[in-house]
Amino acid sequence: MSTVSLVNEELQPSPTPSPPRPVFGLATVALALSVAVTALMVKAAMMLRDFNHDGWVSTTVGVVVVVLTLYAWVPAARAFAAARERASLLGDDQLVPARRIAARGREEALISMGYAAAGLIVAALMIFLLANDGGVAKTFFALAPIKTSFSQVIHAFWTNIWVACVAEVLVLIFGLLVAIVRMLPGRAGMPLRMIAVAYCDMFRAIPAIVVIFLIAFGLPLTGVSFFQSMPGTWLGIIALTLTYTAYVSEVYRAGLASIHPSQSAAARSLGLSYVQTLRTVLVPQAVRRVIPPLLNDFISLQKDTALLSTAAVAEALLTAKLWESQLFNLSPVTLVAFLFIVITIPQARFVDYLIDRDAARRAGK
Repeated sequence: MSTVSLVNEELQPSPTPSPPRPVFGLATVALALSVAVTALMVKAAMMLRDFNHDGWVSTTVGVVVVVLTLYAWVPAARAFAAARERASLLGDDQLVPARRIAARGREEALISMGYAAAGLIVAALMIFLLANDGGVAKTFFALAPIKTSFSQVIHAFWTNIWVACVAEVLVLIFGLLVAIVRMLPGRAGMPLRMIAVAYCDMFRAIPAIVVIFLIAFGLPLTGVSFFQSMPGTWLGIIALTLTYTAYVSEVYRAGLASIHPSQSAAARSLGLSYVQTLRTVLVPQAVRRVIPPLLNDFISLQKDTALLSTAAVAEALLTAKLWESQLFNLSPVTLVAFLFIVITIPQARFVDYLIDRDAARRAGK
């Protein structure tokens, strides 16, 4: 052995490998959570059976949900098996296999805890809905009031969809115009820029419901015949357009500002005017970049059409509130919430798809 190797061995001794972290404690916590969620789900299943007066459907559902909670026991049992195997391997001084087994055991314990936590949430929700002999379920999810009001609520919900579609088209147009005005260059554009900034700041500061009140009730009181004869639905569209144009203009402006100045400089060097540069170079690129945030704003706009009920527009929420006052039950309002969920969730998933696609395109995948 050379002198250099001897010196290196003395100065830098090889470290003693440490044993893998224990698994038994984590497995015990996972098993305890699994037992707790099963017990809680059994209680929820019994409450469901009592609420439905021993109906076979509720009994079957209760048995199914209890059986599903038993799945969390499986990875917990695997974690205990891994803990025993780890101890056996450590007894034979097999550190590398013991590390692999311990890592797998901890992963199984975490999987068990994840499923158990999800089961606890579901069981807690079921117990909440069925508390006080199903008082919550009867108040919000009674089938009879939903069936009674269903046809009229669905018919009124088309007003919400129509208002949202018309307002979205107007917001797309006016939002882009305001964004362009805010980016006008030079001293000549300064007065218009100030007006656009004041508009955006003002309508982003005022709550949408206040704007609806001022437009829907205030404009007819002005005595102008045009506004006096205008239907309340169109007044609501004007109010929503004014509010969301301020938000969407900022989205457009962010998209325009994200384009590198070299794009504009190259277009101007080719002899294009400022308007031509906007129309052919900047705006097309900006619109592609801001589609996901635009869709998010339109989801909010779709939901805010329910605010038109405060202006006596015959949309879904107002119709549901009239039924609620007759039936003394909030289930028709829950139906409206479900309808908004049905049309909103696909839009949200589409936004996620667009974001993922844009990220993949930027990454060159």
